[in-house]
Amino acid sequence: MESSEQKSHTGQMLEVHGSNKWQMYRRLQELGISCWCEANQPLRVPLNAGTAVQFWSVSQQLQMSRPRLVQWLERCWQD
Repeated sequence: MESSEQKSHTGQMLEVHGSNKWQMYRRLQELGISCWCEANQPLRVPLNAGTAVQFWSVSQQLQMSRPRLVQWLERCWQD
């Protein structure tokens, strides 16, 4: 995520602040992950073992550069 974004854990709830929250919201919705976001409020995502890895993957896709994502994908295929 961009440096202007912050994450804070409140129990099993993750909050995402900043410019990427709407992109993240749309992608999580596409994946069927429960989350909600309102204007001037953080994106809220309840986390559990099943959604934590998907959340991490979406956040990485939004913060890494395209060349770095390609490099990561190539490493996945080699292993």
